[in-house]
Amino acid sequence: MIQVGIFTGYFPYTLAEQAQKIRALGFNTVQLDLAFKDIDFSTPESITLEKAKLVRETFRDHDLPVSTLSGYTNIVHPDPAARKAKLDYLKALLRNARNFGTAYVISETGTFNTESDWVAHPKNKTEAGWEDCRAVIKELAQTAYDHGAMFLLETYVNNVVGSVEETVRMFAEVDHPGLGLLMDPTNYFESHNIDRMDAILKQIFDTLTDKIRISHAKDVKRSGDDKGEKHADIDASEAHSFRGVGEIELPAPGLGSLNYDYYLRRLAEKHPNIPIIIEHLDESDVPRAKKFLDGRLRANGV
Repeated sequence: MIQVGIFTGYFPYTLAEQAQKIRALGFNTVQLDLAFKDIDFSTPESITLEKAKLVRETFRDHDLPVSTLSGYTNIVHPDPAARKAKLDYLKALLRNARNFGTAYVISETGTFNTESDWVAHPKNKTEAGWEDCRAVIKELAQTAYDHGAMFLLETYVNNVVGSVEETVRMFAEVDHPGLGLLMDPTNYFESHNIDRMDAILKQIFDTLTDKIRISHAKDVKRSGDDKGEKHADIDASEAHSFRGVGEIELPAPGLGSLNYDYYLRRLAEKHPNIPIIIEHLDESDVPRAKKFLDGRLRANGV
């Protein structure tokens, strides 16, 4: 059966408190955010074997194996110094992923927009921007491979890799054992294709199934009057407070229009035991979201 997990970053506590609270909610795996009230992981140098082992063993003690590690950053930031700092940290995560108990580290592919990691920029859709991003992804895949890990690309519409076609192209051009795919179907939808949801979902799975390693569970719907960048007021990183931009809103699972039945059936065809990680919510909404997801998994026999 598909394994239901959650990001640790929605629980702003100490390491031990995080593990206790997540396990009490019935989860059996986590996507690890290195955000704890009692341990610093703010620089590459702060990521040590000793601290990684402590985190790994704490979650193991609570029957919560770490399925993947969050490495979200803007990998194509146009400022050279900012990009170097971001990539240095991401590479440190890749080098240490196994010490945390997983082979997988995830990031989206970034934008040349300097104001937000989730807002488009004209260069994102140019060949120059593509070649720049491809070179970075190739380097990250090699770093991962050299350390027994895998870099998971997460497609997002406003980033350099933002569509099914672009995702397929990137995997064709970076055909590397250190590169895999984080499957989040909600990230492929824009105003022009959300009304063709089932066709887009079919295209995603028909072309990318063999690249998938981990999956996410949030939702998607058209925005209301607010067309700006949307964030929730929670004690978490911007990656976790983000709720969409422009015409598209990305709420918690069960609060949008994603065809979850089709998504879960197609996911389970080739990945029957894959972790699916709940996101885009706050701590108070976790029980509802888990109940919704568990219900859809049961209904579809996966």
